[in-house]
Amino acid sequence: MSNDIFKTLSSISEDIKFFNISNTEELEKFRIQYLGSKNVINALFGEIKNVENNRKKEFGQVLNALKEEAESKFETEKEKIEDNQGAGKSLDIDLTAPVFYDSVGSRHPVSIIMNKIIKIFEKIGFTVAEEREIETDWYNFTAMNTPEDHPARDMQDTFYLKDSHTDLLRTHTSSVQARIMTTQKPPIRIIAPGRVYRNETISSRSHCQFHQVEGLYIDKNVSFSDMKQTLLYFAREMYGLETEIRLRPSYFPFTEPSAEMDVYWGLKNEDDYRITKGTGWLEILGCGMVDPNVLSNCGIDPEEYTGFAFGMGIERQAMLQYKITDIRQLFENDIRFLKQFSGAL
Repeated sequence: MSNDIFKTLSSISEDIKFFNISNTEELEKFRIQYLGSKNVINALFGEIKNVENNRKKEFGQVLNALKEEAESKFETEKEKIEDNQGAGKSLDIDLTAPVFYDSVGSRHPVSIIMNKIIKIFEKIGFTVAEEREIETDWYNFTAMNTPEDHPARDMQDTFYLKDSHTDLLRTHTSSVQARIMTTQKPPIRIIAPGRVYRNETISSRSHCQFHQVEGLYIDKNVSFSDMKQTLLYFAREMYGLETEIRLRPSYFPFTEPSAEMDVYWGLKNEDDYRITKGTGWLEILGCGMVDPNVLSNCGIDPEEYTGFAFGMGIERQAMLQYKITDIRQLFENDIRFLKQFSGAL
């Protein structure tokens, strides 16, 4: 099965290489087939479950190389067509007119960090899962081991929709995990980025809306050490190859055992002392082994499967990366603030 999948990848690479593009119609056909929302490359990410464990990393690398190959060819052929269309036309402009510089757009810092995190996990076989922001109480709480009388509900102030006790704005992207577990059979390896909402007072450090990326891996014989190695890989890709991590015991209703992960930020200057409270360690994310009750709630046999989950706030990562001191700046759309990120990818 694995060899057949790799043959398919090789065949797609050949198709990309020899795809004939001589006009805008053929260019658009190429874009839809290899770069569109339902392109043939994205469809293959779901095949990772059929690849032997010792070849999963290779499979992910080949898929990413295939995407880059398609993007490179598209840009090259697009430039050729535009150059050909412009050839021979007369220069119908006034060279003496004053110059007006167009404003160059930029990516939002939250988008920059979110895309970076997604790319890190895609390299090791995680696929992106997205779902609705208006959720039911069952997927948001009950499925994740927080029934109606559970004290963990007090940890989150929830926005319930008017005249409804079951529909709400999701408080975490764990609801995406619940929906995936109830509709897909293991192995499951996903990350769930998205916007979440909590009824909190807006200040320099908290907001009623923010973004999370949560991850979930379920398979046979998944262990705590698998989770630790996965998160160590993430930390070193995100913060540098020499990054150290530590795991501290914690509590989350949907994982057991649970932990919070810190990275060693250092104590190089006064800001480092302030944000790490003089310890040099900085909390980055929460994680743990998926509680057997969660697996049972979602129709997965906890006697056969185990898994781990983790989650982190994107705004916190962006504030650390760009030394932003007030979370409200990320939501006010001040063009002077956003222009600072025009050179970021």
